[in-house]
Amino acid sequence: MTTKKIGSELVSALVTTLWFVVLLFPFLVMKVNVTSGKAIVIFRWSALPMLAVTTFVLSFAWSRALEWNDHRGDKTPVRTPLTAVREFIHRALAQKSIRRTALAALMTVVVAYPFVLGMYHTNIMITALIYVILALGLNIVVGLGGLLNLGYAAFFAVGAYTYGLLWRYAGPAFVAAGINTGWLFWIALPTAGILATLFGILLSLPVLRLRGDYLAIITLAFGEIVRMVLQNSGDVTGGATGISLIPRPWFFNLRLPPSQAATYIYYIVLVLVIMTIFVVRRIEDSRVGRALEAMREDEIACEAMGIDLVRNKLSTFALGAFWAGIAGVILAAQTTYINPDSFTLWESIMVLMAIVIGGTGSIPGAIGGAMLLKLLPEYFRPLAQYRMLIYGIAMIIIIIFKPDGLFPRNRKKYTFVEKSPSDAGSGAVQ
Repeated sequence: MTTKKIGSELVSALVTTLWFVVLLFPFLVMKVNVTSGKAIVIFRWSALPMLAVTTFVLSFAWSRALEWNDHRGDKTPVRTPLTAVREFIHRALAQKSIRRTALAALMTVVVAYPFVLGMYHTNIMITALIYVILALGLNIVVGLGGLLNLGYAAFFAVGAYTYGLLWRYAGPAFVAAGINTGWLFWIALPTAGILATLFGILLSLPVLRLRGDYLAIITLAFGEIVRMVLQNSGDVTGGATGISLIPRPWFFNLRLPPSQAATYIYYIVLVLVIMTIFVVRRIEDSRVGRALEAMREDEIACEAMGIDLVRNKLSTFALGAFWAGIAGVILAAQTTYINPDSFTLWESIMVLMAIVIGGTGSIPGAIGGAMLLKLLPEYFRPLAQYRMLIYGIAMIIIIIFKPDGLFPRNRKKYTFVEKSPSDAGSGAVQ
């Protein structure tokens, strides 16, 4: 890099610093105190040098990072200690015995988690696993189908309110008949999935010919319509007050205390996560998954190849909505209370952010992104007021420097090697 280039970037960083100092001066340096009816302006001059130095360093570092990002593909990859560690892990996991041992160790940690860390951490992990199910479901719509859905929280609400309304209207009959109300959970679980699937099909019918921004706006409107209907139907859904005292799932007709109930729900949601991963993985490797990926890449070419786009979009929304309905029942059982404010646009954005940060179309990406977005805020509560700022910065950095996400999808690669006529076969699969 030439000295002229560095000087130009330093000048640019200095100009950016001056702009920030001028724009943020009234907010960070000037403070107004009102005492005895008089407004007194206090100038905190000590904040000015800190603001200027921080802005200058970050501006210069950002320009250097952008320059590196533009030309990192032009350079020959350099082996680092991290590269050697990554290759060692890949070689180790390629061996079946080591892979099975690592899987067994992971399952041991997962099973022992609630007994080792207690009720508080168990409830946090339950919430994270619920969002893993949501992320995997939305990943079918966004990652495989390429359909931007900003109303995903509506299907989440359908699942939660299915259980809540069953408890509100069928619960008294169960109590009068002497039947354990915990049965309602197991009734609501498949019912919520089916109802959410029907809602997904109803949503997909008017948007079959839409794509991009128009599809996002329609799905956003659908999510808000569902939330407003729940909020304004007080006689049926309880309105803004919501539904409380929702029973937790029964365990062989036993009423469990809160700590044991949390452990039980943890194992239920863990099984559901494993089922979701299995189903989504099977969808990826099926003809349906291939058709969804073709639709994501180019709808016109996809239709020209004879793929039914209408059926594709219907199945995409239906499959994604099913898992959101299942997750809604788990949420209602965990919190024992639901109201419309739990299913706002922000919930849909959170799930979408988990997919983008983790890796669009990637199962490990959806899991990792959901875990990061739900666990980190819980364990860094002193930074809770800066949550939106941190999320925004993280999204910008990942989209610019790692557009495939933290855990990008590892697609199958087929290498065809020309062989002599005497050799059987014409290729190898990696």
